[in-house]
Order: sequence, then C-alpha cells, then structure tokens
Amino acid sequence: MTVVGAKSTRISGSNINFILKDRQLDVNIFVSTGIGLTVMIALIMGLQSYVGVRSGFKPAIAAIRAIVQLAAIALILHGVFQKPLTAFIFVTAMIVIASYTASKRLSELPHGTQAACVAVSVTATACIGLIFAFRMMTPTVANLIAVGGIITGNSMSAATLAGRNFMRASRAKRGEIEGWFALGAPPKQAFADVARTSIQEMLIPNLDQTKNTGLVTLPGAFVGALMGGASPAEAARFQVVVLVGIMLAQTVVGILATKILSRSTVIVADPLTAS
Repeated sequence: MTVVGAKSTRISGSNINFILKDRQLDVNIFVSTGIGLTVMIALIMGLQSYVGVRSGFKPAIAAIRAIVQLAAIALILHGVFQKPLTAFIFVTAMIVIASYTASKRLSELPHGTQAACVAVSVTATACIGLIFAFRMMTPTVANLIAVGGIITGNSMSAATLAGRNFMRASRAKRGEIEGWFALGAPPKQAFADVARTSIQEMLIPNLDQTKNTGLVTLPGAFVGALMGGASPAEAARFQVVVLVGIMLAQTVVGILATKILSRSTVIVADPLTAS
C-alpha cells in the first residue's frame, strides 16, 4: 500500500510540474503577443501620423477595445456553448449590435438609420437561416455562433460601405439626379444609377477575395477549421459555404439599403463644397 501511495504521489508531482510548465508557456506567449501588438500599434499610429492621417489614438483605443471585448466574449462563450438557447440569444445580440453600429455610420443620410437596421437584421437572419435550412452546416451551437458572427459582421460592413458609397456617388452625380427630379421622376428612378454603382463598388473586395481564395490568401474560416482539427476537405467546404454566404449577404444588404436610401428627395451636401 505504501509503495502504491508513493508511486501515486510521484505521478501527481510530475503532473503538477507539467501543468506549471504549460501555464508558464501560456504566460510567455501572452507576454510576447502583448509586446508584438504594442509595436504594431505604435507603427500604425506613427505611419498614419507621418502621412497626415489624423487618427490620433483611435488605433490604440480600437485595439484595447478588441482585447477587452474578446476576453469578455471568451468567458461568455464558455457558458453559451453549454445551452443552444443561449446561442440563439447571443447571435440575436450580435445582429442588434451590428445594426446599431451600421446605423451610426449612415446617420447623415436621409433614411440612413432605417436602411442600416433593416438591411443588416433582415439579411443576417435570412442568410444564417438559409445555410442551416439546407444543412450546409451541421446545426450545432459552435457552428451557429461561427456562421452567425461571420455573416452578421460582413452584413454590417456591407451596409456601411453601400451607404457611404451611395452618399459619395449621389454627391458626385448631383446634377444628374436633380435633372431627373426636374423632369418629375420619382426618387427611385433618380437614384437608380447611384444605387447600382454603390452596390457594385461595395461587392468588389469580397468578389476578389472569393476568386483568389487559396491562391493569394487562406481565409480565416479555413485556417481556423484546420487548427480546430477538421480535415482539409472539410475545412475547404466550410470556407466555401462562408464565402458564398458572405457574397449573398452583401448582395442582399446592398439591395435593401440602397432601395431604402433611394426614397430620399434630397442629396446630402458635401461639407467641403458647402463651406
């Protein structure tokens, strides 16, 4: 009995040493990551200041927010993964926050808040539902959060880009739009060319990424799936579903947002020319 007890003690001691070394390795990784991030943020701020981009401390603030938010999300997700209902609540919260963020970016435009909220919420819900309805992804909590986050985030970006493109294009084509109004055309017709241009410009980055996937870049979903233990074929399937889902989401967001923005009868003045 004594021998067994002694052996047990030695095994426990080796396990403890292994755990301590593992934790020390984790700490070292976090320290080196922190130093590297500090250097990169300093380079970002320095280079932006050098070329006259007046961002101030915004890059540093954005990075700090990302760290704090991701740390909080890591803690939250630990509980979310235990219950499917909390996953639905979490994805819903992401959609609400994304809609609010995009609406702030388009607040200058008439109907901008409505365009952002409707486009992001409707598109994200529909595209996520479509992916799981056709069982392109296994309906698990992890997949719901992963796909939901990717589709929602890209819907938010698409709404912002489409809206900002719409504002810029409408200013550039003010004479043409005012000409349509002078002829008695409805707003939808007056802004039709602006809407098409806005959607086309917004879609270019994602189209380029999708066309060159595997040649120029390995997208995050593919790399993440591989690191998570998926086979290369399964990781590739996941990435294709995500890329096509993003294209669909951005297309729908662009259409919905520009249709709502095209209800306006005024063109937002350019502050540079107005002054």
